[in-house]
Amino acid sequence: MEAYGEFARVYDIFQDNVDYASWAGYLNDTLREYGISDGLILELGCGTGTMTELLAASGYDMIGVDNSEEMLAEAMQKRETSGHDILYLLQDMQEFELYGTVRAVISVCDSLNYLTEEQDLEHVFELVNNYLDPGGLFIFDMNTVYKYQEMIGDSTIAENREEGSFIWENTYDEESGINEYALTLFLPDADGRYEKVEEVHYQRAYPLEQIKTLLQSSGLKLLAVYDAYTRDAPRADSGRLTFIAKEYGK
Repeated sequence: MEAYGEFARVYDIFQDNVDYASWAGYLNDTLREYGISDGLILELGCGTGTMTELLAASGYDMIGVDNSEEMLAEAMQKRETSGHDILYLLQDMQEFELYGTVRAVISVCDSLNYLTEEQDLEHVFELVNNYLDPGGLFIFDMNTVYKYQEMIGDSTIAENREEGSFIWENTYDEESGINEYALTLFLPDADGRYEKVEEVHYQRAYPLEQIKTLLQSSGLKLLAVYDAYTRDAPRADSGRLTFIAKEYGK
């Protein structure tokens, strides 16, 4: 994928429909359910650090990894305001390196769907397994095939706000399972004029059974799969799923 560029400075504005506080509560409850109430946690694809900050506020020692300098710049501004001791690393999740293991790894907002090759997703799972404490927890979400096929694929979404406007065109290829996001932004500059910025991103839809197989082959044990951020079983029309897995041997 291309790292988020200019979109980073308005990302939080256009993501205000995501209930991060509720998601953070769900993650907190799940971590505590499995005996993790403190300690070191890694967030993969942390973006602007919204979830990283919420978990830091809950008492966890947080590390955030992202491959976009612009997104991490926004995250570090939040850190300066909050005063939380968060370590941010500019790394590609396919090659992330830590100095030691962590109690849990989380990844939200379909960050893992940006891995468009099966072997890349499996490799990230292997890295997660490698850097988890024995029995450590991995909680992540992913968009479903149904979401790309029926909910957003081949659709155009547009918003116009004071802070800027965007046009988001989706093109889904069923054979490859890849959804192309063509994003056009119109962002105001200091003189009140609008700058046109274009970015293209790609995500891949992975069937549930394929994700299960890749988790198992990477050494992780799948504990549960839910309709996203609930305790409900996955449905045929689930747009996002939450996975809970644990380290099961290096």
